[in-house]
Amino acid sequence: MRFRIFTMMASGLLAACSPTATTTETADNKAIYSVYGRWITEPDGSVMLDPQPSGLVKWRDRLVTLSDRSAIETQRLRLRTIEPANAALIDAGMKMELSEQVAQSCFGSYVGNNPDLESLVIDPDDDSIFYMITEDATYADEMSADCKQKYLDTGSSAYPNLLIRLQVSGDEKVLMTHVRPLQYGSDLAVGDSPNDGIEALAFGPNRLLYLGLERDSKKQARVFTLNMTDDFWQNDEFAPVTDAKLNLPKFEKGNHPINGMDYYATPDGHGYLIASARNDSKLWIIDLKAKKPTRIVAMEFYAQLTSSTDNCQDYEKMANASIEGVAVIGQTVWMVNDPWKEVYPKNIICLQNKSNYENYSPLLFSLPIQASWFE
Repeated sequence: MRFRIFTMMASGLLAACSPTATTTETADNKAIYSVYGRWITEPDGSVMLDPQPSGLVKWRDRLVTLSDRSAIETQRLRLRTIEPANAALIDAGMKMELSEQVAQSCFGSYVGNNPDLESLVIDPDDDSIFYMITEDATYADEMSADCKQKYLDTGSSAYPNLLIRLQVSGDEKVLMTHVRPLQYGSDLAVGDSPNDGIEALAFGPNRLLYLGLERDSKKQARVFTLNMTDDFWQNDEFAPVTDAKLNLPKFEKGNHPINGMDYYATPDGHGYLIASARNDSKLWIIDLKAKKPTRIVAMEFYAQLTSSTDNCQDYEKMANASIEGVAVIGQTVWMVNDPWKEVYPKNIICLQNKSNYENYSPLLFSLPIQASWFE
């Protein structure tokens, strides 16, 4: 394999994290964006070890991420705050704790013992409140007979997907205050795939929450909605979702899931979802008015090299990045990858990055939003 070598000047917030993204044209005149990532580092300067990021969100001019259940123990059940300018974690993170109400609920055992957490959003009216979703619960302790009966009709997997409310309760912790299970109508044909559930959350206007499903019973990605009204957390009954009926791509074979997304409005107020299709190294630009077909933005990912040899300087092209978190800040899309343990070591070419890949360390990527995506 031939190395692509880049040496670029950096300026401003975007370039401080990585060089400005470049584009190339394919034979059929389609653009491919070269996107550059910086290794996420701990406060002591060491590279972040195996966090398996599963979400990314803008919070108070920084970024926050969380880990799924496959992360190493020290990364689980905590929110980590990243300074986007240098991809540095600012502290050890905010540890999640359970309120008495959640601990005593039907789901207390599961959410208190390494749940499979996915995605992250901020309440549009109160930035001290986060929401996240759970996915795979096949390993969870069995619920009581009464709880199983109460939450039997999920419309999907036997153990329901759970929407969890988090309240920042101090500098070092967040409290799980409420939990509600999601319900899919039989007409939605979601199917029973416990590890292919909701992996993406994004708020649109008027407290409308969009939920991105990896795949349904026909192996197609879907987007649902949920009205997060003021009384939403006043009960623990099923929260039924609604099909957003968007113009999503359709595929006859293969897996093309949605794994992260955020809301973006053009200068004229037209709303879109910018979603990652991690298996394909693409962004989907999804029109929330469902008038335009989804635009597909192709990307190639490059990992930072912190030292140089003759053939390896500045950045190296990755074989697999697997983006699983998307966050919009101004006119920039920020992305974090979820190192896919089966394939991440295939990225090893330059020896300077060998240990980072072997330790499943993630990178923070950035890409300027292009007006052409919304034409």
